Amino acid sequence: MRGFGFAAHGGFERLAYVEVPEPKPGPDEVRVRIRAAAFNRLDRFTLEGIPGVSVTLPHVLGSDGAGTVDQVGTDVHDLRVGTKVLLNPGMWDATCPACLAGKEALCRNYRILGEHIQGTVTTYTVVPRRNVYPLPERMSFTEGAAAPLVFLTAWRALKTVGEVCPGERVAVVGAGGGIPTAAVQVAKLLGAHVAVVSRSASKEAKVRALGADAFLPFSDERPLDRALWEWSEKNGVDVVLDSVGAPTLPRAVRSLARAGRVVVIGASAGPKVELDVRTLFWRQASVRGSTMSSRGEFEEVLAHLASGRLRAVVDSALPFEQAADAFRRFDAPDLFGKLVVQGPTS
Repeated sequence: MRGFGFAAHGGFERLAYVEVPEPKPGPDEVRVRIRAAAFNRLDRFTLEGIPGVSVTLPHVLGSDGAGTVDQVGTDVHDLRVGTKVLLNPGMWDATCPACLAGKEALCRNYRILGEHIQGTVTTYTVVPRRNVYPLPERMSFTEGAAAPLVFLTAWRALKTVGEVCPGERVAVVGAGGGIPTAAVQVAKLLGAHVAVVSRSASKEAKVRALGADAFLPFSDERPLDRALWEWSEKNGVDVVLDSVGAPTLPRAVRSLARAGRVVVIGASAGPKVELDVRTLFWRQASVRGSTMSSRGEFEEVLAHLASGRLRAVVDSALPFEQAADAFRRFDAPDLFGKLVVQGPTS
């Protein structure tokens, strides 16, 4: 079976179409014929190689997928072949104490499609039945592939971990990627006042169209903390969502209000950070980590997607044969939203 990924870790030069075994579903599994798959920043890190994460080579990229049920295992009786579905990309063992308590995101054996196991940019993907959901009627395959990972990440980070309350000030660092486009919508749905801080002023109109109340360009001359301090009228920001890391996290902490929270969901520009902890204890603030979601959180997100209160933002959707072109758009200055690849036709 042909997929898009890599046979050895490295940079863009390692991207390739690879041959992997065609998967067969086990008793409680479902095989999905992929009609659309999506890339995330996670795919770049997987390509480069994530310390402590080993993959079977060759490896297929892609955490998100939508398509039709192709085969079901012998213990699956509630899904018919041909049903339109999308996938929850987070996988858990369902047996550990965290899973039994409904906190699947804390499972010690948590895995992600396309990171720990073969991904979705291919013909067939096999997952446990619990990871398969009907595609909402209002959503296309492209939208179904673009939504899951970024929305489940933003939802848990802001609602569960960040504890965003109506009327609070929320700042989202970054403007063009899938997470910021999801986070703006989630924060507004939770009743927050939302500002996006970015070095790319050209994306202001698109960010405001998603519901952002303010767009704050920052630079070396007007750093992130000053921009947020001015926006908050020198009261500080209640929640900052940061996926950048070293260049932004110390300033995000300095921008916090009393009892403010920085929620860290990534470190795309560097994982090593030096903080002045006096800011934390004096303002009784905190830095919290978050990733992926529990099953219940995913289902909350899906309900909002089905109702139209949240919507997937797609930068571009390219055919399978142009998967490398889609992947390289990560570095495009005008990137806005998710990068989707249409499934192979054969």
